[in-house]
Amino acid sequence: MLRGLEGVDVTAEVIEVGSGIPVVFLHGLVGLNEHWEGVASRISSRARPVMLELPLLALEGDDCSITGATELATRFLEQYLGGQPSVLVGNSFGGHIAVKIAINRPDLVKGLVLAGASGLIEKSMVSDIQIRPSREWLARKIGELFHDRSKMNPSDVERAHAVLSQRGGARAMVKLSRTARKNHVGDQLALVKAPTLILWGRHDIVTPPEAAEQFAARIPRNKLVWLETCGHAPMIECPEEFGAALNTFLDEVS
Repeated sequence: MLRGLEGVDVTAEVIEVGSGIPVVFLHGLVGLNEHWEGVASRISSRARPVMLELPLLALEGDDCSITGATELATRFLEQYLGGQPSVLVGNSFGGHIAVKIAINRPDLVKGLVLAGASGLIEKSMVSDIQIRPSREWLARKIGELFHDRSKMNPSDVERAHAVLSQRGGARAMVKLSRTARKNHVGDQLALVKAPTLILWGRHDIVTPPEAAEQFAARIPRNKLVWLETCGHAPMIECPEEFGAALNTFLDEVS
């Protein structure tokens, strides 16, 4: 249980394997822990992958914002990991959270990995969201996350449809996305002290390559690696390449 800005208990799901330096994986708005499993398995022999799944689309009040979600993740690092400096790996909205923690709580961050992170440039998934979106609309939107749409799991569409068919889920999606878009981190990136790996799909149309280049131009200690055949969700589309780049980065960090 985590208690955030709203002052209520929030249940997070945690999966961890391996031992060694903690590597905490943070998902996007429609992400799950299972989306990280292909990458986590490739580093578990030399690190401690910790997959944190926050119930983003069930958050309410002050918790339902980029600031509220960042506070919940920060308290997880403090309580569950005892404040031990960790490598944060974030995709999309989760990358935005990771950046904010690296800026505001550098004591908690040993390394930072950004994959399709929001915070600079983002084509919002919810720009034309319907209150009760159809499966066809969701299949199109989720499909935009991939360069190779055959990598999209139909069960993700069904799950998202079930959640967003509820008024609260759709409203949470809109609110979280809007607060993230308003929370531009460009002027603060010079404050990131941790070594940073910017791992980006060359065919990402949600947070386009220009966003990766801007992160690289503004974060002091970084390395930019392109994944040539990936879109916005490289941990699903290219887990082998993602894992290899992350292992190299862990060698450098540790």
